[in-house]
Amino acid sequence: MREALTAAFAPQKLEILDESSRHAHHVAMTRGPEAGATETHFRVLLVSRLFEGVSRVNRSRMVHDALGYEFGSGLHALALTLRTPEEDAALS
Repeated sequence: MREALTAAFAPQKLEILDESSRHAHHVAMTRGPEAGATETHFRVLLVSRLFEGVSRVNRSRMVHDALGYEFGSGLHALALTLRTPEEDAALS
C-alpha cells in the first residue's frame, strides 16, 4: 500500500495505521471474501500537491483507484484523511 500511494501521489506526508484487529470480529471478516485476511482495515493520512483543486470525493476516488490491486487482495476499508500541503500546514 505504501509503495502504491507513494508512486501515485509523491506525498509530502504519508501515515498508514493498520486497524484490522479492531474489526476482526465483523461478520465479513469471518465469513466473507476477506475471511482469513489479516490486513483489511487501515487509516491513512496522505498529503499531496496532486489534491490541489480536487474535491474531497474525487480525492478519495483517486486513492481507491491507486489501491485497486489491494482491494482485490483483501483490503476491505479505508479511513482517509487527504490534504494538500497548504491544508495540512494550516492545521499544524
